Amino acid sequence: MELEVISKENIKPSSPTPPHLKTFNLSILDQLITTPYIPIILYYPNHNGENVLQALKKSMLLKKSLSKTLTQFYPLAGTTKDHLSIDCNDVGASYVLALVHGRCDDFLRQPDHLFMNRFLPIEPSFDGSNVGAPVTNVQVNIFKCGGIAIGVCISHNILDGAAFYTFLKGWANMACGSEVIYPNLTASSIFPAKSLWLRDISMVFFQSLLKHGKCSTKRFVFDSNAIAALKDEATKNGVQKATKVEVVSALIWKCAVAASKVACGFDNTSTLTHAVNLRRKLATESSTDFIGNMIWISTAVCQASNELTLHGLVNKVRESIAKVDIEFVNKAQGVDGHVAMQKSLKENGKNGSIGGVENYNFTSWCNMGFYDIDFGWGKPSWVTGIAGNGAPVFMNLVTLMDTKCYGGIEAWVNLGEEEMKSLQCNNELLAYASLDPSALPNDEVDIVQNISQPI
Repeated sequence: MELEVISKENIKPSSPTPPHLKTFNLSILDQLITTPYIPIILYYPNHNGENVLQALKKSMLLKKSLSKTLTQFYPLAGTTKDHLSIDCNDVGASYVLALVHGRCDDFLRQPDHLFMNRFLPIEPSFDGSNVGAPVTNVQVNIFKCGGIAIGVCISHNILDGAAFYTFLKGWANMACGSEVIYPNLTASSIFPAKSLWLRDISMVFFQSLLKHGKCSTKRFVFDSNAIAALKDEATKNGVQKATKVEVVSALIWKCAVAASKVACGFDNTSTLTHAVNLRRKLATESSTDFIGNMIWISTAVCQASNELTLHGLVNKVRESIAKVDIEFVNKAQGVDGHVAMQKSLKENGKNGSIGGVENYNFTSWCNMGFYDIDFGWGKPSWVTGIAGNGAPVFMNLVTLMDTKCYGGIEAWVNLGEEEMKSLQCNNELLAYASLDPSALPNDEVDIVQNISQPI
């Protein structure tokens, strides 16, 4: 399969940003994440027998609706000025159009993690800077069958997963002519940033997480039945109403620790961090539509001497997330919010989250609605995030995403090659998860096969 870039341009907002909005102040929470971009790819196979020319018309609709959407989401049409602000200069979104010499269904049937990143306008990286670069970058990939993969990379300075969904939903609604979404752009007034103290701390922490070697990415897919079985296992041992994110996180943590022991020959103390969405903990209208990194990091620790049980690790994950509660969020607001934040960071440091331990970093995009993003030709068949396969600098990162079929989870796991060799053979993990299965949902296989038949 080959990919050919056929055009590059900037899509400017349909209306200019007013002069008094030319500088958009970032919140203190935006300093917590130091990776430059947050990526996503949405795959739309051709189920209607359309050709490449008709797909190109869809690209024109995407450009027109993106221009209108950027008027509402005006900071996303600017450039990153520094770590405190966005220059809302209407430079627009970088927009790349590419032709893929292959079929979308062929790719989805057996996804290639190495090729996948070519659908993105920017090569994913765990390190680097995007100062001076466009905030928003889009690549529309048209397959020879008429299918489309939309790759989007937006500066992590201003978006987390939930905010990414809000933007994509606004863009899709604009393309369909449905309800206009007006984002909440007031995060910096709730969590003001007067200095870069949190970024300085975050950089030290982030650098401690980076590993050098060769990253291996695998996708472990848990269907709803497997998750129900994991919940039952946890419930039998005293865990009440475990969530799917808790049980999947705990199982992967357990198996990753076992893989680390095989690779290095001894037990390590380990930590699991989770990015916790603060939006529902805010007593503010339209809190779900906040643009920004409205998250805080929870840390669970497992000492090398601890017995590793699923229910024990589920409890550790739950207890760590529970500490990021409404009381913490209330104390973290305003000019004195740094006191609560520094106390939380100090506690995480005592738990051994910096240096001398094996860190596993989790982020969940579950239940956010990415499979509802419809630009007018149906919902995506597959939604993916970052694949770090082959990267020489990486971190132990697990991204949890919904499956197309209700109730499942796709866990994208980035580990070092040696650890991954062991993890992908772990019988306990494989008892619940499928390793890199087809990305075509069962109900779409027959449709694709019928369209593929010669007339």
